[in-house]
Amino acid sequence: MSQLTLYRTSLSLAILATLTVTATTHAKTSTKSSTRASAKTLIKTTVISVDQQTLLTCSKITDNVARLACFDKISVGKIEPEAKAPLDIAKTLEVSIKEGKAVPVLAVNQTTTVTTPTKNEQKKLDHLVPNKQDKTILKQVGVTAADVERYTPLSVLYDLDKNDPKGILTIRPHLPMYVMPLWYNATPNYDIHSPTQDHVRASKDYLQHLDSKLQISMKTKLAQDVFDTNADVWLGYTQQSYWQVYNGKSSRPFRSSDYQPEIFLTQPIKGDLPGNGSLRMLGAGLVHESNGQSDPLSRSWNRIYAMAGTEWGKLTVIPRLWLIAYENSKDSDNPDIGDYMGYGDVRWLYPLNDQSTVGGVMRYNPSTNKGAIQVDYAYPLTGGMKAILQVFHGYGENIQDYNHKSTNVGIGIMFNDFKGL
Repeated sequence: MSQLTLYRTSLSLAILATLTVTATTHAKTSTKSSTRASAKTLIKTTVISVDQQTLLTCSKITDNVARLACFDKISVGKIEPEAKAPLDIAKTLEVSIKEGKAVPVLAVNQTTTVTTPTKNEQKKLDHLVPNKQDKTILKQVGVTAADVERYTPLSVLYDLDKNDPKGILTIRPHLPMYVMPLWYNATPNYDIHSPTQDHVRASKDYLQHLDSKLQISMKTKLAQDVFDTNADVWLGYTQQSYWQVYNGKSSRPFRSSDYQPEIFLTQPIKGDLPGNGSLRMLGAGLVHESNGQSDPLSRSWNRIYAMAGTEWGKLTVIPRLWLIAYENSKDSDNPDIGDYMGYGDVRWLYPLNDQSTVGGVMRYNPSTNKGAIQVDYAYPLTGGMKAILQVFHGYGENIQDYNHKSTNVGIGIMFNDFKGL
């Protein structure tokens, strides 16, 4: 690995560490003002007493998210956790233009009291809960689309509607965490190279078609409800490794591992999108990714990205756009990585009626006509464990193979109780 690459990697990790300490300190010192801020940014909900029959009625709902919303709505003698007020994007723009400066406006007029839903709210509920029996029960109890949205994958993943009761600095799911004992690569990369690195050629005995793949991914919240807009600061880490465990002709090595620390900010947003869609989140972050190898196998890149979280009924879509630091530098291990990996991606997820989910990731660079598509199917087994089937086709299945086109199929177990965004 070149000295400049080592310097960039060290600098990136140092920045992350500094931001971690700063954010943690900020979280501690801001405790005194949290009560005053909560009066502006948090909305308490109403206590509704119910009998056992009503609880049994909620239990008949087949959709997991809708059932949780129903129980939360009619909890006996319990005030729900304080809800976070999202930033009203339309009113914020209107007031900011009028005032000539940035003025955040929160959607503070949320309530969980039973009211007659508007036509738009009813359409949203129809999209979120397509089952007719479920919708009938929800209407009887008075559950609205806003109540259901508080338990969507996007909301739970990024604390958009209410903070996790465990607070900050606790380990949370990030990207899917899984082990795939069977990972088949139809087109292994026997010629590993880049414009600034020498060719490394692998034999078919050393690099076989079948190996194993595992991914570890987690995040922690460093600070919450910052900037008087209920924004949150997160630190994430993802590691992806490939193990030639079935290769009896070699020492069964780990052929490649990718390491990806990142720090990012999420902002809950209230905004309408065409087709009864909702803009639920805006965010930005800094991410470093490298394979930790020495030359000529060293690969790394740093990106600054912006992202959005959107929902159309049960469909969740998270688009990202990024800028690559030092992309065309002659000292880069991979100066043409943007040609193959593009300048953004789209993650998506759709829950099916049998409690399984289908989702994936898409990347595409229209200027080079290169990209990739990954599709994941997850099926619940027991507890929080799921079976997962993954199919990948395109460039950049891992950073070492960023300029190699491959087709891969894997099957395994997803450990954390997470839907797979």
